[in-house]
Amino acid sequence: MPKLLVTNRSGQETAVEVGDGLTVMEAIRDNGFDELLALCGGCCSCATCHVHVDPLFADKLPEMSEDEDDLLESSDHRAETSRLSCQIPFTPDLDGLKVTIAPED
Repeated sequence: MPKLLVTNRSGQETAVEVGDGLTVMEAIRDNGFDELLALCGGCCSCATCHVHVDPLFADKLPEMSEDEDDLLESSDHRAETSRLSCQIPFTPDLDGLKVTIAPED
């Protein structure tokens, strides 16, 4: 099963297995990372699932939508590698993807 490497806000990295059809947000949430609030449940309407993605995977991610870009623009912690984890479907070619949960706004 493909793995996702998640670094929490205190810097601890944990590997989690990701089932078919999940988004990065669902994988993080379903594995007990309470820091990732995901208040809208994956509807791309809140930005509480903000993560920083390892730049080595940037070319494997779907293009950012205008809605996602607008939501990230409201974050004080936006970086070049920022994404909303609800907008990243976890596919087999993302095996080993590293993300860091962004600081809370």
